[in-house]
Amino acid sequence: METKKPKLRYFIYARKSSESEDRQVQSIDDQIERLKKLASDYNLIVKKIYIEAKSAKKPDNRPLFTEMLSRIENGEAEGILCWQINRLTRNPVDSGTISWMLQRDILKSIRTIDREYLPEDNVLMFNVETGTANQFIIDLKKSVKRGIDSKLAKGWLPSRSPEGYLNTIHEIRGENYIIKDPERFSLIRKVWDLMLTGNYTPPQVLDKLNNKWGYRTRKSKRLGGKELSRSAIYRILSNPFYAGVVRFKGVDYAGKHEPMITLEEFDKIQVLLGRKGKPRPKTHRFPFTGIIRCGECGCLITAETKTKLIKGTGKLKSYTYYHCTNRKKDYRCSQRAVVKANDLEEQIEKEINKFTILPALRDLALEILNERNDREIEDRTKIYQMQQRTVNSTQQQLDNLTKMRYRDLIDDAVFIQERNSLQKQIIQIKEKLRGTEARAERWLELTEKTFNFATYAHQKFAAGSIEIKKEILQTLGQNFLIKDKMLFIEAASWLQPIIKAYPQVEKEYLALELKKSLVNKGETAALTAVRTRLRRGWDSNPRDP
Repeated sequence: METKKPKLRYFIYARKSSESEDRQVQSIDDQIERLKKLASDYNLIVKKIYIEAKSAKKPDNRPLFTEMLSRIENGEAEGILCWQINRLTRNPVDSGTISWMLQRDILKSIRTIDREYLPEDNVLMFNVETGTANQFIIDLKKSVKRGIDSKLAKGWLPSRSPEGYLNTIHEIRGENYIIKDPERFSLIRKVWDLMLTGNYTPPQVLDKLNNKWGYRTRKSKRLGGKELSRSAIYRILSNPFYAGVVRFKGVDYAGKHEPMITLEEFDKIQVLLGRKGKPRPKTHRFPFTGIIRCGECGCLITAETKTKLIKGTGKLKSYTYYHCTNRKKDYRCSQRAVVKANDLEEQIEKEINKFTILPALRDLALEILNERNDREIEDRTKIYQMQQRTVNSTQQQLDNLTKMRYRDLIDDAVFIQERNSLQKQIIQIKEKLRGTEARAERWLELTEKTFNFATYAHQKFAAGSIEIKKEILQTLGQNFLIKDKMLFIEAASWLQPIIKAYPQVEKEYLALELKKSLVNKGETAALTAVRTRLRRGWDSNPRDP
């Protein structure tokens, strides 16, 4: 009499990864519904349904899959129901485990929508199908890498754009690019502007951004629409993307998106943040701390306020002093003397007076510069065109290099070395290109700012707040030093022409004003001499003050 075989017990296993490899796979619910129907059609016993949302491209990455195989080893079931064999495995380690369980007859059946795998089947066929699933991952990885390399070579970030920018979605796959976010770009730019003043810390800027300006992150299907987080503000301020550089896996590429700031501004922010990306602590609010250094040991100058009792009056009076911090342990600084706050401000005002100009001469200088504007733009246009040709030529070299690598004409070492060299050249040239373009567009605007600063800085300094005083001092130049109670400043390059040429111009202009009896012809000739001296003295390529 023939013994009736016991019915096999099955586990249903449904998996869908969120990664690109599974975007076309049936949803979990669809898989479960079809597999239940399959079990019903064949009258199969289902012990449990396992649902997992994990990638199968790496072994030991799916705890529920591991649990299911362990229970089969323990004899709790003998079969698996799944949508396709690639739902079970996409890597050689898991494929080998399942194949070995089939060969040992521990796993007696694997049923998919299309077919059944049995222990007595040709093992070669099973290995071919699981190998195909594994090869799909390998091919996908290569395809994704090619796509990423292509985007980077074109100057586009191959991922979600940072705050202030948007990824386009209307192009064909792989051809989308990054544009300015019309709602958020200007607000994020304000973040950089505030930080560049040196008067704000990232948390203070974040508070303004969220609470005063009402900033909310861009909304996606599941995330966004919330205030910017504390960690996000630091990520923004340390991301070179905003300066036109795409940094991907430690390598910098010349970005094709519109930069929000210059590389010089980005570098300045990194200095303000410190090496660890955190702002230096500020325990007091004095206008000139954090800017001036000791002229002997190089340590920062700090300040403190002391209160003294005035004899005979019984009243308290506060005094603010600036002095060297003496932080160098291996050096004994001799600069022990303190500088009173009032004395320091007087010295700064003297520095401001060196380039303060009369309002009437400001108007005359702007009139002259307006006359020169057409010629300046023409000269810069030629420079811009030459720089653009250099960028195009270097980009063509980079494209040709990439094609040579795809055709295996050069190896990875040569490709990476040459690619990095060309990309560095492109970044440098594009930065110069942007500088030339910006100067051509904003030349008159910057010139007007410069003369306005020179005309009204002294007045604003005298009546200004702590922030205003600090900004004006920083604008004067760099390398601020105090030695023997005296302040030394290396004047900004854009102020040098005023310091050198202005005193004589002012003298001639004031002399002209006194000669009210001059006839029109003589007055015109004298004014022409003043205008000529102004032309010779002013640099036609000013920096933003």
